[in-house]
Amino acid sequence: MVTRLSNFFLRTLREDPAGAEVASHKLLIRAGYIRPQASGIFAWLPLGLRVKARIEKVVREEMAAAGAQEVHFPALMPREAYEATGRWEEYGDLLFRLQDRKGGDYLLAPTHEEAFTLLVKDLYSSYKDLPLTIYQIQDKYRDEARPRAGLLRGREFTMKDAYSFDAGDAGLEVSYQAQRDAYERIFQRLGLEYVIVQADAGAMGGSRSEEFLHPTPVGEDTFVRSEGGYAANVEAYTTAIPGPLPFDADGAPVIFDSPDTPTIETLVTHANAHLEGEFTAADTLKNVVLALTHLDGTRELVVIGIPGDREVDEKRAEVAFAPAEIEPATPEDFEKHPLLVKGYIGPWSPTGAILGEESATGIRYLLDPRVVEGTSWITGANIDQKHAHSVIAGRDFSADGIVEIANVREGDPAPDGSGPVHLARGMEIGHVFQLGRKYADALGLKVLDENGKLVTVTMGSYGIGVTRILAIIAELNNDEKGLIWPAAVAPFDVHVVAAGRDQIAFDVAADAAAQLEAAGLDVLYDDRPKVSPGVKFGDAELVGVPRVLVVGRGAADGQVELWDRRSGERDTVSLAEALRTLAAR
Repeated sequence: MVTRLSNFFLRTLREDPAGAEVASHKLLIRAGYIRPQASGIFAWLPLGLRVKARIEKVVREEMAAAGAQEVHFPALMPREAYEATGRWEEYGDLLFRLQDRKGGDYLLAPTHEEAFTLLVKDLYSSYKDLPLTIYQIQDKYRDEARPRAGLLRGREFTMKDAYSFDAGDAGLEVSYQAQRDAYERIFQRLGLEYVIVQADAGAMGGSRSEEFLHPTPVGEDTFVRSEGGYAANVEAYTTAIPGPLPFDADGAPVIFDSPDTPTIETLVTHANAHLEGEFTAADTLKNVVLALTHLDGTRELVVIGIPGDREVDEKRAEVAFAPAEIEPATPEDFEKHPLLVKGYIGPWSPTGAILGEESATGIRYLLDPRVVEGTSWITGANIDQKHAHSVIAGRDFSADGIVEIANVREGDPAPDGSGPVHLARGMEIGHVFQLGRKYADALGLKVLDENGKLVTVTMGSYGIGVTRILAIIAELNNDEKGLIWPAAVAPFDVHVVAAGRDQIAFDVAADAAAQLEAAGLDVLYDDRPKVSPGVKFGDAELVGVPRVLVVGRGAADGQVELWDRRSGERDTVSLAEALRTLAAR
């Protein structure tokens, strides 16, 4: 049945909504696809649901082609399973938690690994039942601290999550590759550019982890790639560690006065004025103090030595110390640890003790991978208003471990030797994980193998952000007049507009819409009788159906206007030709 705009639930806006920053957020609201309900929460209107359904159709077709079967879980889940896997605590403030009238704890699921695992445990018991891949398309909930950019970062969002179950690692590799290939087909069909990058698994756990990122300036993720093919999220980038350098084992660091030099910039200026040689920030070792709050609530300070020309990357630090929460040490932290001389912290004490030893501060001391044995540094002397030079790693100080928290810069070497990396921004549209046995172990998912012995099932997890993809497609496909949907996801195939006051225009337009519908096209017909052509044209451009058939003053002569919103072409043709052209695509 032709959809008539006169009784279609749609109201468009002429002005951008307050607070909307990116094009997709503005246009999806203005064109009547979504309506805000609260920060990061939106109602879906008929136009929006039609586009969402078309994206889901592509996903379902490719999931079926990859051998996955669809299920559906509730969004409201009990606490117990998430507590068994540790994620009730690990997710922290991201979880929406609630209680029922009996005091039972529940959550609005941010993801459903536990539910999938328990379902398979309930129904399967033998290796003969495997491999299995099941998926759902379901709303997820995360209490984002700063929801932004409309559907790109919301607190409620629709996601396709699939899970594979295999009796061993070899089977996981096959299942993982099948899903990875399906993702490539999905994004190609949707016309989305993507880069597959190495990623950190985060709270999901597991081993191999890859993100599908869509390169875009509004992306919230930074990733790196080299001309030689290396690609990784910055959180997963690993530093190419230089080799050790020879050093004089009999030497000693030299402490020097450095008044009013608590920053790297002031230290370099002072060093160049008072020491022999020319120095840059790269010759200094700054020691950053971070406070970690662990899941049990305990607070721990750590000191990390990084080259002075580098900054701490907050996301890399979060990954390095996950699941603990991190923040810079506070004045109160320094008051409790007087041996940490703010602005003059070094990796060693005046007595030669290492910071990681109880005799010094009892605080863990970690190093950037670039601080290798034999490298010489200017750094704090752990004495107010004093620094030291010729401080040699491996001779004058060591560390409790290595940690990657320094920022990645344009031109840094790729760890696989494939050349320098380039930085870009991207938006995550898909993520695939080899979960291994983390969730199966925690929840007791085992099957009998061919020898009759119980073995733990190995799992994979594969997620696609459906509503985020919709927003990205809108972000990519618009102009100053409105949205321009790709044909594969457009809410309708053709938008027919009856323009003018003469009844013949409406009669011809109605007949054309019926013929197009009979040809198998999905048609939106603007039959509003008392709306001016200008308003109808503006709405057609704003709503963004890629092909528009305008029936106006030429209707009596069999002439119509055919718009192609994607190319911008507008041609006056015969009605018969227009119908043939539209039906042929």
